[in-house]
Amino acid sequence: MIHRREFLRAGMRMGLLTVAASGVGFTRTRPLSAVAIEDHAGPYGSLDRVSPDANGLVLPAGFTSRVVAEGGLPVAGTDLVWPLFPDGKGTVPTEDGGWLLACNHEVFDFHSLSGPRGGASTISFDVDGRITGAWSILKGSHSNSRGAVTPWGTWLSCQEALGPAGGDGAGLVWECDPFGERPALLRPALGVRTHGSVTVDPTDGRCYLTEAHRDGRLYRFTPSHAALESDSLEAGLLEAMVVEPDGGVGWLTVADPTGTVAPTRVQAAAATVTPMGGGVAVHGRTLWFTTGVDDRVHAVDLVEGQHRVVWDGMRRRQPLAGIGDLAVAPFGEVFVAEDRGDMEVVLLGPDGSARPFCRLTGDDHRLSAVTGPCFDPSGTRMYLSSLRGRGEALVRDMNPDLDWGDGVEGRHVGVTYEITGPFTTVADQSAVGMVDGAAGATTTIGAPATTIERLPATTVSSAGIPTTTVSANTSLPATTSTEPAAAIGAAGEPEENGSATVTLGLGAVLAALGVLLSIRRRRIRMEDGDQSGLEPGDEPST
Repeated sequence: MIHRREFLRAGMRMGLLTVAASGVGFTRTRPLSAVAIEDHAGPYGSLDRVSPDANGLVLPAGFTSRVVAEGGLPVAGTDLVWPLFPDGKGTVPTEDGGWLLACNHEVFDFHSLSGPRGGASTISFDVDGRITGAWSILKGSHSNSRGAVTPWGTWLSCQEALGPAGGDGAGLVWECDPFGERPALLRPALGVRTHGSVTVDPTDGRCYLTEAHRDGRLYRFTPSHAALESDSLEAGLLEAMVVEPDGGVGWLTVADPTGTVAPTRVQAAAATVTPMGGGVAVHGRTLWFTTGVDDRVHAVDLVEGQHRVVWDGMRRRQPLAGIGDLAVAPFGEVFVAEDRGDMEVVLLGPDGSARPFCRLTGDDHRLSAVTGPCFDPSGTRMYLSSLRGRGEALVRDMNPDLDWGDGVEGRHVGVTYEITGPFTTVADQSAVGMVDGAAGATTTIGAPATTIERLPATTVSSAGIPTTTVSANTSLPATTSTEPAAAIGAAGEPEENGSATVTLGLGAVLAALGVLLSIRRRRIRMEDGDQSGLEPGDEPST
């Protein structure tokens, strides 16, 4: 049976292909080089003719996987029952040489009508990788998708859905203590929206946030003071990214981060659309982020103020399509996870190539997505989850509000894995394109690079920065998500500035019909009392 979201996606793709074939009103740039190298083995070898292991993971020679945690079962040697649907993850080093693995759980509000069942958990490891403990670090939340470890050692947990109007903690970022010793705090100064993910630049404490919306924006939060500590997130300046036609980057102030009067993306209407923003990370002086509607991976040189598209996966270009999250290994390799399609983790090479590193196969992962790739502090272990990987427990035993039956389909609870093997452990700055302000050998999409007047680096200072202070205990006004009338444009094929021009034709009509059908069914559900506006199983991309 075709899922409604896949039907709408297919309709929109058909419309876009029709417009492209007609040759009117559609502009697109092509890769600078042929794509033949994509089929070659990457630095870790090819996955061709490699059989999946016992966990259903296809890995290069020398790599192995193990189950770290399975939804509905206690984490080994602990009393913590691993919650449903593990998503974004990050690691924090401990003084004894071990580390903590923080993990979000993406249970949406419409999954649990009796109360929020999302949140975040921690698993602790010793220096040899043995599990030594596990505990909850965030409860009473929902739609906790991706997140990030801060330079001061806390875990930021992003909510991907706004939820019922006026609901406390809806569409916000939580700051959690991964040791579980202090209560989690809301950080509304980072904005109220459908959060995609967040990352914190360790050099200046700035946060960069994606927005999981078809008309989303990329945001930058500059704290009021430059100290790298938890209270840095209490107040600061929120801005949205503007990419000029030549790739130069600027920032537009968002006056009201809480979105009380209008959603932040509406306040920043002149900012560049980054449709369905996903994973985001800072490595060196390069900001990496993904967009899911157009299947792109972006890079922003934070020193030179220059944006470029590193991978363009429009029209399901292989081998990297269905883009969701990403992770940058400690030594610079960029791994991108797919949240649909053939369920791969793909390595982006310095030559612009994309080569599969890991593939999740079989019925156990059929209804799933690859979520939360991250590395331990040494860079020798990768963690990731099969969001709805099949386990032993029943979903309804974990959440009575979500009954998927007592057969195999009812056991897609989510499984978290560890992958070990000969990962790169020698710093090689050429492994990524732009690092520390220098352009590497990365093949990019678009016209050849041109010399422009660069944006100067900005020193963070409290002087002269307009700030928005929002108490973590403040009750937020009712906030509703609006579906922009220009949603079709966001679903198109953005240029480097994130916009698209599509002349109305058969393709645009098909796309419009798909959007209208989605809005109509969403309105019917809201009239029936479900204010999430989403159908079970139709939550935002992970």
